[in-house]
Amino acid sequence: MNNILLVFLGGGLGSVARFGISEFVKNNFKSNFPIATLLSNILSCLVLAIMVGVFSGKVEANPAIKTLIIIGFCGGFSTFSTFSYETVELIRNGNMLLAIANILISVTVCVALVYFLSKQVL
Repeated sequence: MNNILLVFLGGGLGSVARFGISEFVKNNFKSNFPIATLLSNILSCLVLAIMVGVFSGKVEANPAIKTLIIIGFCGGFSTFSTFSYETVELIRNGNMLLAIANILISVTVCVALVYFLSKQVL
């Protein structure tokens, strides 16, 4: 299957998953903190780290599956642009501590997940 189509399908599924998380959080939590984006990015990094570990040569992986999940799904599921926008909005609205917390939690947790869960290939 064409790689562009795989990225398109995976990205669409990831975007729908991110939208679902956003709707769930919006309907169940009231907070100035961008919980939905944080949760989407953490889950995306978790999926990425697990897949990198699975595809690290220990298991013979189909390159199409790697393209679909790692590039497509994780790319559509995670969102650096929304993270950046929400952080700037926190700053503009005078929520500097929440903005700093968002940056520290997002970067620390996401990088740590990828590092520790995929460290056998790093």
